[in-house]
Amino acid sequence: MSNYNKDIDDTATLIASQGDTWKAINPEFAARMKAQNRFRTGLDIARYTAKIMRADMERYDSDPSQYTQSLGCWHGFIGQQKMISIKKHFNSTDRRYLYLSGWMVAALRSEFGPLPDQSMHEKTSVSSLIGELYTFLRQADARELGELFRSLDAARDAGDKATEEKVQAEVDNYQTHIVPIIADIDAGFGNEEATYLLAKQMIEAGACCIQIENQVSDEKQCGHQDGKVTVPHEDFLAKIRAVRYAFLELGVEDGVIVARTDSLGAGLTKQIAVTAKEGDLGDQYNSFLDVEEVDASNMKNGDVLLNQKGKLVRPKRLPSNLFQFKKGSGEDRVVLDCITSLQNGADLLWIETEKPHVQQIAGMVNRIREVVPNAKLVYNNSPSFNWTLNFRQQTFDAWSEAGKDLSAYDRANLMSVEYDSSDLAAEADERIRTFQADAAKEAGIFHHLITLPTYHTAALSTDNLAKEYFGEQGMLGYVKGVQRQEIRQGIACVKHQAMAGSNMGDDHKEYFSGDAALKASGKDNTMNQF
Repeated sequence: MSNYNKDIDDTATLIASQGDTWKAINPEFAARMKAQNRFRTGLDIARYTAKIMRADMERYDSDPSQYTQSLGCWHGFIGQQKMISIKKHFNSTDRRYLYLSGWMVAALRSEFGPLPDQSMHEKTSVSSLIGELYTFLRQADARELGELFRSLDAARDAGDKATEEKVQAEVDNYQTHIVPIIADIDAGFGNEEATYLLAKQMIEAGACCIQIENQVSDEKQCGHQDGKVTVPHEDFLAKIRAVRYAFLELGVEDGVIVARTDSLGAGLTKQIAVTAKEGDLGDQYNSFLDVEEVDASNMKNGDVLLNQKGKLVRPKRLPSNLFQFKKGSGEDRVVLDCITSLQNGADLLWIETEKPHVQQIAGMVNRIREVVPNAKLVYNNSPSFNWTLNFRQQTFDAWSEAGKDLSAYDRANLMSVEYDSSDLAAEADERIRTFQADAAKEAGIFHHLITLPTYHTAALSTDNLAKEYFGEQGMLGYVKGVQRQEIRQGIACVKHQAMAGSNMGDDHKEYFSGDAALKASGKDNTMNQF
């Protein structure tokens, strides 16, 4: 017996046990509603998706070509459409996730209006967005299953047994749109207790994976901007432990923690680490400070002095009351950050870099893997990088090293449109195309994401529509550029009423009211034109 038929029979038995009081309840309708709501709570989702992510991590360890990907989301509809598109084009959601970007939450979801990525937005908006994303994904399941149930009814009415069995098999083997979300908790929005409380909300909303960074919470900056300030390792490890405790408390025992280091581009610290003995973690953190040796007789008012290997030194303190690290110490600090994070409960790493360069990333990962052999990364394929310029310059440098004639190219001006059809541009584009696969194989990158893709696609598509619609094209600007493309490409949203749930509402009205139901999908519904 199929799962669907078993649910019908089980529901029929339950209804019969209630005597005549439930006689108007149709067991098949109830079974359909149950199938359309497989995930009852966010914790159901977190436990389900954590298992997916752990299996994917294990598969990657065996075969680095099996890396995973995601695109950033700032609204439930955006996440829903991504997964609907993935299922439509690839017939599977395998190894494809969603990413929740703190940057986009700040820029697009705050009640204060657009904000920079500095943890100034309402922290509860993060967990609210996770819940919203999964609400839309569950609705995608319900809508698609509803279409299958209509096909099932039509096959029965036509006496088409073969189609009925085929559709029923699709129902029984239905693949959900629910996938893991990697959720950005910034620097924890406060101390370790604040981090724990927010992590709990995020997990309860459905997050199986939380990404946390080693910046100072109240000094937090976007990873691709200047002025980043890191915390001593013990402070960061306390927040990693707080997230793990939240997972364990809520029964998501295989929840995933991504430890992000911003040390490559962060030259400042707010605190001098506590150290008990030479060589401990605090002493290693302090060893990167930019210091000058001083004589006790040469101290200034308010000086902070350290004993480093028997020498009295003065860390350089800025007017902002921050201390600066030695120039060129970024990579060494990244390696230490990553090793200590993995040794203290983190599962994956995130190294924020200033450019997408496989060899640079691999150089750091290889050092980390000398200590933690299975170290894996989540990597930000960021729109903050000028990908075209970076890869044209990388290609230029590779060609130069190989002794190729570069007289036709100006390295400083490679972004120019005049190079778009050149051989160098073609090779650079091929390097961009294979970047994710190359970095997965050579640099230990398990998961590739783009943080802000739909921020940019929304702006670009809106610009194109506004230019056409408010210009000479008028309504043709919309019809030709949007609606006709939706029809030609089979975009489900062309039937926007159905996407918003009108058909599901009709189904429920029929379940609840029978022939008396006032349904929206009659002959006068203009969606029938599609």
